[in-house]
Amino acid sequence: MRLLLSLLLTSAAPFLRADEVLDRVIAHARAHPEGDAPASFRAADYRAELRELPIGVFDSGVGGLTVLEALKKHDRHDNRTGAEGADGVPDFQGERFIYLGDQANMPYGNYAAAGRTDFLRELILRDGLFLLGRRHARGDKPPVKAIVIACNTATAYGLEDLRAALKAWDLPVIMVGVVEAGARGLAESDKGAQGRVAVLATVGTCVSEAYPRAIGKVSSRQVWQMGSASLAAAIEGDPSVKASVRDILREDVGDFLREAAAVGPGAPFETLVLGCTHYPLVADAIDEAFAHWRDFRAPDGSRPYASLVAPRLRHVDPAAWTAEELWRALRAAERFASHADHEPDLFFLSVPSVAPALLGSDGGLTKDYKYGRLSGQVGRVDTINVPLTAEMLPPSTAKLVREKLPLTWRSLQARR
Repeated sequence: MRLLLSLLLTSAAPFLRADEVLDRVIAHARAHPEGDAPASFRAADYRAELRELPIGVFDSGVGGLTVLEALKKHDRHDNRTGAEGADGVPDFQGERFIYLGDQANMPYGNYAAAGRTDFLRELILRDGLFLLGRRHARGDKPPVKAIVIACNTATAYGLEDLRAALKAWDLPVIMVGVVEAGARGLAESDKGAQGRVAVLATVGTCVSEAYPRAIGKVSSRQVWQMGSASLAAAIEGDPSVKASVRDILREDVGDFLREAAAVGPGAPFETLVLGCTHYPLVADAIDEAFAHWRDFRAPDGSRPYASLVAPRLRHVDPAAWTAEELWRALRAAERFASHADHEPDLFFLSVPSVAPALLGSDGGLTKDYKYGRLSGQVGRVDTINVPLTAEMLPPSTAKLVREKLPLTWRSLQARR
C-alpha cells in the first residue's frame, strides 16, 4: 500500500526515454538563466574569469570525503614549475572546495535494482546544477570552475550526461569522474601484476559495467566485480542497516569467493579496486574479510579459498588518481587559483523536505518513496541542501573521518 501511495505521488511524471532526462534538465536550466529556481545557475557567472572560483565535489553521501581528502593531500608536482615530483606543498594548496553529499537520496547504487536509473541520472544532474549555481537552503554559495564526481555510481550513470549538459549550456567547467581515473590508476600503478582484479562497489556500479569497460581499455587482466547492497550505508551510519561493517564484509566476500570457486581454478585475486568512495574508510576491514576466507577451513580440513586470494592484496584507490586527473586538467586550462588566502571550504548535505508520513523512523525518506519516484520533475524539492558541520555526522562516521581524513576533518571543524 505504501508503494502504491508513492507511485501515485509521482504519477504526473511518466517514465522518460534516456535522452529525455538530459533534454529536460538542459531545458530547465536554460529557462532560468538567472539561477532563480531550484536546479539552475546564473549563466553570467561563467562568462567571466573562473580561476578564483572553488572546485566542486559531490557524492551520494559522505563517502566522497575520501576523494576530498585525496585532493587536499595530493603532492605529486612542484607547485612552482609543475614538474613531476613532490615538493612538500599540496598541489591544490591554493584552492577552495565546495562539497555536496546527497545523503537524503543515498545509496545511489540501489536505484538500478529498483528500475529507476532515469531518476538516478536526474539526481546526478541536479547535484551538478547545485554546484554550478548559487542557491542553497539557507543562503548563497559561489559557483564552481570544476566538478569532481566523487561517487563511482554517479560517475557510471551521469558523467557523460553532465559533460553533454555543460556543452549544451556552453560552460567551460572542468569535469572529472572517479571511474576513468581509477582505471588509469590501475594501469599505471599495478604494472607487472598477473592476478585477477576484484572491483568492490555498490550493486548499481557493478550493474553499469563501468569499471570492466574502463579497465578493459587500459589492461588485459581479468576483472571480477563484487557488489554490496548495504556496505556503503553501514559505513555511513545508516540506522536502517542492522548488520555491522565487519559482518557485511564477511558475508559479501564469502559469497563472492564461493562464486569464483564454483567457476573453477584461476589466478588469485591480487588487486582490489575500491570502487566506492566509502570503502577506503574501511580498507583494513576489507583486507581482514579476504584474509578470513583465505584461511577458512572446511569441516574436512581443506582450505577451499586459499588459492583464490593472494597473500598480499594490492589496493587501487580511485580517489588518488582522480586528484591527479584534476591537476592535469586545471594545468592544461591554466585555471589554478592565483592566491591561497581564500574563504574556508563549504560543505553541504541533503536532507528530506517532505511530509512526515513519507519519513521513516530514522528521519530519512522511506524506501518506498525514495525508490518509487519517477524522473521528469527537475525542480522538485523533496530534499534540500543545508550546510554540513562535523556535529551532524553520526558518531561512527565522525570517528572514521576524524581518524582517516584529518585534513577534511580540520576543514569541517572550521565550519562551526
